[in-house]
Amino acid sequence: MMESGAPICHTCGEQVGHDANGELFAACHECNYPMCKSCFEFEIKEGRKVCLRCGSPYDENLLDDVEKKESGNQSTMASHLNDSQDVGIHARHISSVSTVDSEMNDEYGNPIWKNRVESWKDKKNKKKKRSPKAETEPAQVPTEQQMEEKPSAEASEPLSIVYPIPRNKLTPYRAVIIMRLVILGLFFHYRITNPVDSAFGLWLTSVICEIWFAFSWVLDQFPKWNPVNRETYIERLSARYEREGEPSQLAGVDFFVSTVDPLKDPPLITANTVLSILAVDYPVDKVSCYVSDDGAAMLSFESLVETAEFARKWVPFCKKYSIEPRAPEFYFSQKIDYLKDKVQPSFVKERRAMKRDYEEYKVRVNALVAKAQKTPEEGWTMQDGTPWPGNNTRDHPGMIQVFLGNTGARDIEGNELPRLVYVSREKRPGYQHHKKAGAENALVRVSAVLTNAPYILNVDCDHYVNNSKAVREAMCILMDPQVGRDVCYVQFPQRFDGIDKSDRYANRNVVFFDVNMKGLDGIQGPVYVGTGCVFNRQALYGYGPPSMPSLRKRKDSSSCFSCCCPSKKKPAQDPAEVYRDAKREDLNAAIFNLTEIDNYDEHERSMLISQLSFEKTFGLSSVFIESTLMENGGVPESANSPTLIKEAIHVIGCGYEEKTEWGKEIGWIYGSVTEDILSGFKMHCRGWRSIYCMPVRPAFNGSAPINLSDRLHQVLRWALGSVEIFFSRHCPLWYGFGGGRLKWLQRLAYINTIVYPFTSLPLIAYCTIPAVCLLTGKFIIPTLSNLASMLFLGLFISIIVTAVLELRWSGVSIEDLWRNEQFWVIGGVSAHLFAVFQGFLKMLAGIDTNFTVTAKAAEDAEFGELYMVKWTTLLIPPTTLLIINIVGVVAGFSDALNKGYEAWGPLFGKVFFAFWVILHLYPFLKGLMGRQNRTPTIVVLWSVLLASVFSLVWVKINPFVNKVDNTLVAETCISIDC
Repeated sequence: MMESGAPICHTCGEQVGHDANGELFAACHECNYPMCKSCFEFEIKEGRKVCLRCGSPYDENLLDDVEKKESGNQSTMASHLNDSQDVGIHARHISSVSTVDSEMNDEYGNPIWKNRVESWKDKKNKKKKRSPKAETEPAQVPTEQQMEEKPSAEASEPLSIVYPIPRNKLTPYRAVIIMRLVILGLFFHYRITNPVDSAFGLWLTSVICEIWFAFSWVLDQFPKWNPVNRETYIERLSARYEREGEPSQLAGVDFFVSTVDPLKDPPLITANTVLSILAVDYPVDKVSCYVSDDGAAMLSFESLVETAEFARKWVPFCKKYSIEPRAPEFYFSQKIDYLKDKVQPSFVKERRAMKRDYEEYKVRVNALVAKAQKTPEEGWTMQDGTPWPGNNTRDHPGMIQVFLGNTGARDIEGNELPRLVYVSREKRPGYQHHKKAGAENALVRVSAVLTNAPYILNVDCDHYVNNSKAVREAMCILMDPQVGRDVCYVQFPQRFDGIDKSDRYANRNVVFFDVNMKGLDGIQGPVYVGTGCVFNRQALYGYGPPSMPSLRKRKDSSSCFSCCCPSKKKPAQDPAEVYRDAKREDLNAAIFNLTEIDNYDEHERSMLISQLSFEKTFGLSSVFIESTLMENGGVPESANSPTLIKEAIHVIGCGYEEKTEWGKEIGWIYGSVTEDILSGFKMHCRGWRSIYCMPVRPAFNGSAPINLSDRLHQVLRWALGSVEIFFSRHCPLWYGFGGGRLKWLQRLAYINTIVYPFTSLPLIAYCTIPAVCLLTGKFIIPTLSNLASMLFLGLFISIIVTAVLELRWSGVSIEDLWRNEQFWVIGGVSAHLFAVFQGFLKMLAGIDTNFTVTAKAAEDAEFGELYMVKWTTLLIPPTTLLIINIVGVVAGFSDALNKGYEAWGPLFGKVFFAFWVILHLYPFLKGLMGRQNRTPTIVVLWSVLLASVFSLVWVKINPFVNKVDNTLVAETCISIDC
């Protein structure tokens, strides 16, 4: 097919060719990067005017030639596009795949590519009739050129802006960080050069712990070096993409909601999340909601049926009166004036009627829950008398049911509703299902087959949409041609309902969401936290960002993406590092450039039919593979619903992911219970960036485990996932260095997310040292000199000033910062410690551990569950630390009283550290002992402690007994003749 020895285009595999002077064509005169003229022209059309290899600008003469060619006769261009001989390997048309056969051969034994060729030939003439402009126009997301044609001045303005923290707040903050780093160096120089010989073991332990704490501080502090804020303009988004009198050009969004056990995740909570999604302020034909029932529970299915029926009333009511939030349970429970800003006279009447309808709906759902408490011996039966397919939760077929949508029921006013889809993937014994990550990947494939929206928004079943314009906020970033091109996801902060005002267990995580995430947004973007995130679907497929050049091929790695080049051996290339546009050319050529198939020999034919290698990556589904090519989403017009449902059932089969890249390079990544951190890390390593979006009204609200035991189990799960990543091949300490696409501050942040559980080991040792010092009379610090005193004082002042300046630019309250500090100690000496040991057991002995699904709803009175103690082994280490430190304080005071006044000076330092531990564990102690409606046991405990201390002091001082002169007593004794 090509002459041997001729230069080959590194993009398409064809000959580079010659220019007008008969010389070899060279796009870049600096590095002579091999690229043919057709690929060069396409690069220029896409707006990339620098060399992919060296980054040097292309020759201006070549750019002028391309521009002149572009401004030529359009009829000539059309004739070239219609000429079948000129389509070649650069054709970029996407055909409609009508077959859903996912096997290697059809029922007659013919290879699948022959059927696809015939299907392609049948549709080719239809494509020829379309104008070139119609072919190249995106279906849903307008190109940058189209945006420039819009006359509105507001439409031409940016959809979002970044404004950094003011210099008068950020500069002192950075200066104090540097100063604190210098003081830390001097402090460790003093600590290491001044050992305590009388307590060498305690001294050495304390120094090792302090060095680790300093290392952890560096990992946490420096990613916050350049925090930024963002502002979005949804009015400009509407002006650009929703022109009056024309169909909306906003991109479609597929919502993912995951649930497992309806008895632990109440169906009413999940239903409120679904209702809030169906009522979002977004075009209904652009919204689809997929509910994954990974427990195959009939209760979940029946409650979703009731939810779909109630949505016919709820959605039009929300949109008519613009109510917020659009989750009925939380809307009707608001203690606010609901008549504020409502001017329609009919609102009060309709609101009362809607509340009555919702109460009736709740009764029906609660009746289903009560019925599901006891499973019949023969299993559940559907209304038509057939057994429920999911009676065996570990062995059942895949199930899909489509509610509402353009072909389903409409609302009570006759308007179309967003599509609602119930999905329960197939499960069989002997297969790895990968928990939540596997369920999310199944939803990715199902949604690609049925709706294929270019963006995906996933939420937990207990996180409802609190801001109906949240999707528009995300689209202001993702659909901005200047910003959104290289954005893999937009992350919203998590906000929670039902938490007590004091937030004693730091459930809100305010410091993380309002400080750390803003800092990461100034680097390469926030980490993915598992919910409230809008993804670019192409990023989930393992592609790199469009503006990022492909990395050099490595000889020692295998490729999952084959190229159409004349080599029998596939070129070695990491699929996570493939340039997306080059990948599209390969696959387009493999599927759609088969007009001359009969003229090729067997070897050339096998090269063109490279879709088989894509099936090894994405699985045996031609419909799904085609959907991965549609950057702007959409499904083939020729596809019919029964065909798509059949293919959707196929892609959620339990064996579909076998021998594919699912969970390895594409979709949610497997290997950790915290699949969110791992998946976001892989995207950032490919060169993508993420964006942090904080609208004034929180986008999503959720429920948090307010009970101490449940909160610790939740933290245990997160920490265990981090330990699993640490021991995996995806550890940020060594993964993703090739190519340099992950910024070093971003890497520091990811390293911090996987090493923080190991801080539990030095932390529990450091919290034990004060008690040991008090009980043994030894101390970890020698007698302080003036210089040493200044170092200690400077270190404490720098810690306080850093915190104050951080509060100043972030807006976080000092109470939130203190609660975060307290729970860092509580979680560190309990959940993190157990996570480290469980991680070691899994790595060394292969013992897998299960985490407990946290109960997230209070049952009795408000905050009633907050004071309920559920005993768990996680409570043992912090309880032990509390007891030994309290005993140490009592013993220290007793020893000082016995030794005299000279012992009170050294006692001060020891007691200070002991009280530091007790103060940090105080919320834990209060959680064990306290309750609002009775005298807290903690008061009794402190009373006993203080009474004991004061009693000892009283006995020692003897304030009401006359002082006796010891000399007189001695003389008197001598004069007495015994």
